Amino acid sequence: MGQIAFTGGFALEKPHALGSVHLVQQAWDGPIDTLGVADEHRIELALLPARGARACFPEHWSANRFEPIGQLFLLPAGHAVRAKSDCRRQSSIVCKLRPAAVSAWFDSDLEWTDPRLQGSLDLASPIIRALLLRLGDEVRQPGFASDALIELISAQVAIELSRHCAGLTECKTAGGLPPWRLKLLDERLAEAMAAPTLPELAALCNLSVRQLTRAFRVSRGRSIGDYIAERRIENAKKLLAAERSVKAVAHTLGFATPSNFCTAFRRATGETPRQFRQRQRRT
Repeated sequence: MGQIAFTGGFALEKPHALGSVHLVQQAWDGPIDTLGVADEHRIELALLPARGARACFPEHWSANRFEPIGQLFLLPAGHAVRAKSDCRRQSSIVCKLRPAAVSAWFDSDLEWTDPRLQGSLDLASPIIRALLLRLGDEVRQPGFASDALIELISAQVAIELSRHCAGLTECKTAGGLPPWRLKLLDERLAEAMAAPTLPELAALCNLSVRQLTRAFRVSRGRSIGDYIAERRIENAKKLLAAERSVKAVAHTLGFATPSNFCTAFRRATGETPRQFRQRQRRT
């Protein structure tokens, strides 16, 4: 077992035949915004709340589509992912599985459809969660035949992950919005202007407000109101980074007053607009 140094954190690593297990602790000075591609399937269980954690698969989704990341999530190998979070520290149990080593469990022709990619960001599997907790315990306090046990548990993780992903089929989005309508919504919400009303978005998709809200929740697993609010804050960050004044940003995005904007921004990000801009200038 080796100890790997990180800036603001550390990790304990235990390699095995299928990949490796890591206990990771990290700290950041500001919000996270990273883009990368994993060489291995990365299953992570966050042990601390990850405020505002969200991710986008830019090769599959529009650049403005970010979905929430759950406490237990998967980053599939070979797929670029952009992750954002407002948390400042995190402790995690990470199980990395080499694609070649687990090909017997993963269907080699498994297609990473939209439901599977979205489902990978929030794995609703108590079995996989329990297995990762067991791996974490074994890495922290290895006992008799620890190496063999870690490899066996990791193999079970691979099997359960295969079953879970295979079950995330297109039928899960029956009644949802087709990709072209989701793209229309993403493009409109990416515009740095006052947030659209639900009737405006419904008319854009040629749907009733009731149809839109129901279908959006089926497609994205969240309310369209929450999604609009998140996109609004992302647009605010872009304008602030471009040196627009707080008053101008509030007016552009349709907030009633700069004070309302500052309250909404701090609630979403954990810092005021001025603090955000000062940090951007430093970096």
